[in-house]
Amino acid sequence: MTAPSPWGARPLGDGSWRFSIWAPAARYVALLLEGRELAMEPGRAGDWSCRIPARPGMAYLFRIDGRDLPDPASRAQIGGVEGPSLTVDPEAFDWARTWSGRSLEEAVFFELHVGTFTREGTFAAAARRLPDLAALGVTAIQLMPVAQFMGRRGWGYDGVLIRAPHPAYGTPDELRAFVAEAQGHGMMVLLDLVMNHFGPFGNFLPDYAPDFFTDQPTPWGDGIAFHRPEVQAFFRDAALGWLCEYRLDGFRLDAVHEIRDGQDQRFLRALSDEIRTLDLGRPVHLICEDERNLTHLREAGFDAEWNDDWHNVLHVALTGETQGYYSRYARDPFADLARALERGQADEGQPHPEGPRGTEAAHLSWTAFVNANQTHDQIGNRAHGERFISLIGEEAARVTHAVLLCMPFLPLLFMGEEEGSEAPFLFFCDPPDEAMRRAVRDGRRAELGRIGYDAEHMPDPTGLEAFEASRPYPARDPARAESWRALTRDLLDLRARRIVPLLKSGKSGIGDVTRHGPRAFAVRWPFEAGEIRMLMSLGTPATGAASLPACAFRLGDPTHDAFGMEVEITA
Repeated sequence: MTAPSPWGARPLGDGSWRFSIWAPAARYVALLLEGRELAMEPGRAGDWSCRIPARPGMAYLFRIDGRDLPDPASRAQIGGVEGPSLTVDPEAFDWARTWSGRSLEEAVFFELHVGTFTREGTFAAAARRLPDLAALGVTAIQLMPVAQFMGRRGWGYDGVLIRAPHPAYGTPDELRAFVAEAQGHGMMVLLDLVMNHFGPFGNFLPDYAPDFFTDQPTPWGDGIAFHRPEVQAFFRDAALGWLCEYRLDGFRLDAVHEIRDGQDQRFLRALSDEIRTLDLGRPVHLICEDERNLTHLREAGFDAEWNDDWHNVLHVALTGETQGYYSRYARDPFADLARALERGQADEGQPHPEGPRGTEAAHLSWTAFVNANQTHDQIGNRAHGERFISLIGEEAARVTHAVLLCMPFLPLLFMGEEEGSEAPFLFFCDPPDEAMRRAVRDGRRAELGRIGYDAEHMPDPTGLEAFEASRPYPARDPARAESWRALTRDLLDLRARRIVPLLKSGKSGIGDVTRHGPRAFAVRWPFEAGEIRMLMSLGTPATGAASLPACAFRLGDPTHDAFGMEVEITA
């Protein structure tokens, strides 16, 4: 029998609740429930617990050596991250209808930041926009992190209460209603889950559980002791709670290279195995971000990985920017692009002046790669938050948009991209005082300056203006936006009708790439049931190439235009 988890408040089904916390450095721990102080019993491994009558909607805190603190596994807060926490019955929501999910091959991801997606910045307002996305052909919403952080605005990667939806976005049931609305329109919902660090403001765990952390820092703060079973239980409970209590269709796990357990990421592999044993009546899709370009997680149960190689080589090839991490692709970006078209990744462990990176990935299915022309990362980690279209121009952006949606890899669009938005997406946050705001500004300026950006004149990341400027809707030019939306709709209709069946039939070999001039390619991707052929010009015409005879979609003329593409699909 599995031992009770040392984290959180959970109903036991008989009117009683179990409250637990791991506080190995504490001498005394009590539960404050609606103002009553109830001593908790210590366990043998630094855990404390009690079982008492309770009901949903009760305010509680943990009194730890005289200090009143929120539950780090809180499902909801009354106000800010300082507390109090709120008891929540995760089984009370009426889902009204069943949901059997969708296959991974059908996925067209749409990355969405709740706070800037609508003027209201709430789950309820975002839910009202979902029918429009479904009508375009979007099949999977990928929510940027919604776990509670300090302040009202932020990207979400500085969460400190990993299981509590951020109250500025809405209540837990309003998030469930968002998920139900999406699934009612045939769209999956995946959550970007951050398990590699906590935000710098409002994280109280180090005070009473210093063993939760290690002396090996991450780029964002203290490293996490994933080798400890109590720490594994904390994150396991969080992941399974989000998945089961909110009927999610999966996760995008942030920067898994920083989830270090000293055992070749056994924690992540065990989590994947446990999720695969659940009988949820729907497929669950696990996607990771791993800057190392390794394949071991995809070979051990994860479905796909964010493929930064595609974005990076395309960005260098079309913008000429080579600062920071783009420098790796500066030598011959179009050769790297050809390799990414052929095999999925550009870096597969081959010799490189900066050192080898990655392992061979051509044996993986095409759906093991999530490709994007832009994401929150790539736009927001610029001094002025420029989108790809602002750097390469309208014609090139439309062609690369079509290429992305017609390749066999899983496509991801960042909100606004479906209608050609040129609105920036800036980094923004809401520190609690001026000293911390100054530290964020100085740190951001130094970080971006080191990689070659003009950060001296960047918008203030702690100001309301950066947040407001990052809203992509409504479009400034409605007619232009509708032209883009028509393009997206046509492409996604083609993908659903002609490309998805090929993906489901299975890959039968790597891509075959022929170069036609310095910036043009002919590509053939084979499947058990047919093939996709694409001809594209990305800066120079495809010299000597013949147009595809049974073209299913064409944008421009790649044999004569600097930017153009056409695709042929046979089955």
